[in-house]
Amino acid sequence: MPRSQQHSSGSEGDRSDRSISDVVAVVDDRKKRRMISNRESARRSRMRKQQHLDDLINQVSQIQRENSEIVKRVSATTEMFMKVDSENSVLRAQVGELSERLQSLNSVLHSIEEVSGFAMDIPQMPDPLLKPWHLPYPSQPIMASSHWLP
Repeated sequence: MPRSQQHSSGSEGDRSDRSISDVVAVVDDRKKRRMISNRESARRSRMRKQQHLDDLINQVSQIQRENSEIVKRVSATTEMFMKVDSENSVLRAQVGELSERLQSLNSVLHSIEEVSGFAMDIPQMPDPLLKPWHLPYPSQPIMASSHWLP
């Protein structure tokens, strides 16, 4: 090969070597940028995941506090219910005893009425457990107490 052709082919070889090295450098640069971008994306993803985990932990804590408060309120309400139920049982027993006394007194009055011949106005007593709103005696006001409030 003539020297001029070698020189020209030699310079083409240098150019192709340079262009290959330029391409390799560009590819390496792209790989590095992509690797940095991937690392940054993974870091952001880990941060989002950690933030989500922290939010869930805070939510669990809040729900546990609310649950504890609800349990306390249910317990207080149950205690109050048991007290009222106990008082109702006592009152029902008293109503039964007073009803028996009244029936006994009414039977004595009926006997006196029959013996004496005088007509007496003896009201019939309704069953207070079946119709508590039709009691023969006047109703008394119900007084509220602040110690019942939760």
